Amino acid sequence: MIRHMTGTRKEWLAARLELLKAEKELTRRSDELARRRQELPWVRIDKEYRFETDQGSALLGDLFQGRSQLLIYHFMFGPDYTAGCATCSTIADAFDGFVVHLANHDVMLSAVSLAPLAKILAYKRRMGWKFPWASSFGTDFNADFNVSFSEEQQREGTIEYNYERGGHAMDDTSVPEPVVKNATMTGTDVATYTRERPGMSAFALEDGVVYHTYSTYARGLDGLWGMYQWLDRAPKGRNETGLWWRRHDQY
Repeated sequence: MIRHMTGTRKEWLAARLELLKAEKELTRRSDELARRRQELPWVRIDKEYRFETDQGSALLGDLFQGRSQLLIYHFMFGPDYTAGCATCSTIADAFDGFVVHLANHDVMLSAVSLAPLAKILAYKRRMGWKFPWASSFGTDFNADFNVSFSEEQQREGTIEYNYERGGHAMDDTSVPEPVVKNATMTGTDVATYTRERPGMSAFALEDGVVYHTYSTYARGLDGLWGMYQWLDRAPKGRNETGLWWRRHDQY
């Protein structure tokens, strides 16, 4: 039995045209937000961050690979994880499709995780991915960009994430079920899992100097999650009752 309003083609078209006005307004607002992102002041980075990549040791400036712009996805993969975050993995599934286009438009895309490079490369092979992915293991990079936190920060509630302070240590009884499931899928407990957080940061390289230009976290990543952009246009929308996705090799 259909449990939704039905109507004639004429009624549908009238409703669709009304919705189109709202969609166009959202597009205009999105264009304005993009312009405001680009107008944020650039912050010079003088700290030397060194990463490990499949091409060897690299500084932050090296990750640009000859481009003037760099987008980094802060992929949740901590040193104690046995596998990368399943949620980050669904986002990263799309990277190989557009990384080549970005690279040919003066923008380099790379994932960065705190896990040692050997773990990253093994997981990358498992997932069949080709996009650049660097290890920040042993550096302050993740902490400085508010995506990795210490046990002490958890205990004291001094985590600063998504431009807010808070986040005490959690256990399996005090967090949403999707977080518990995600932790299990990384082979960790909730506290260990949530010491890593997702995000993305943008950088510019000008006259040999690297600048931080933008970062976003949590729901700010929705627009990068191609799966949800499709679901938002499906008849039943996101239609979620909990964590339903898996790594693509686990369905």
